[in-house]
Amino acid sequence: MDTVFKQPMPTISIVTVCYQAKEQIERTIVSVLEQSYPGIEYIIVDGNSTDGTREIISRYADKIACVISEPDNGLYDAMNKATGKATGNYLWFINAGDTLYSNNTVREMVNRCMANTNMPDVVYGETALTDSEGNFRRMRRLKAPALLTWKSFKQGMLVSHQSFVVKREIAPLYDLRYRYSSDFDWAIRCLKKARDCSDSGLTLSNYLEEGLTTQNRNTSLKERFHIMARYYGWLPTVLRHIGFAVRFGKAKQKNQL
Repeated sequence: MDTVFKQPMPTISIVTVCYQAKEQIERTIVSVLEQSYPGIEYIIVDGNSTDGTREIISRYADKIACVISEPDNGLYDAMNKATGKATGNYLWFINAGDTLYSNNTVREMVNRCMANTNMPDVVYGETALTDSEGNFRRMRRLKAPALLTWKSFKQGMLVSHQSFVVKREIAPLYDLRYRYSSDFDWAIRCLKKARDCSDSGLTLSNYLEEGLTTQNRNTSLKERFHIMARYYGWLPTVLRHIGFAVRFGKAKQKNQL
């Protein structure tokens, strides 16, 4: 049952960025279009795919608020294009291969976190990991904290990009200096601007584990190190990464026993 709102129901701009995603794009589109929440503005930015992705998108064009298909300078350039087109109260990035957790996810999030209070600047939740067929593999290892601030990301990206919903008016553009981890930098900048954050208490998204960042893990980790050093200082970041390495080694050794 929906909560009675003391304010207008927010519009959620859900964005899907894709390129050569014929095998994944339809699953993502359907997960958005089948949401029970009515206030969704859906935007798709395709990097001028040639593998049949555009043809799949065109099947649903009458239900999509905005479709852009043109060459871009990578994932985050495409996200910046979408940010410029969005008109909703909130931005939510669900890229090709990723899906919303259930058909009622947006409605449940709104009912839990935006009713009877001022709308929070950031809403977040948990993330499930899936394989290329959309099958559940496991929950994300890092858990969303009860209280999230920009300093929380000293411990890594505790909330995945796919389960991080931000008020559009505070959302910056992505920094194109970072090719694989600009979402980490973006989330920190969002949190630095946020006056309040709300834990939805929900699993919000399914994340395709074989995504772009996963495929380029070493470069991504180097970028994340530089981002953490930029916000939290070089020495604390070095010491924290030594701790990460020790814990990783102990966990690996334990699993081998």
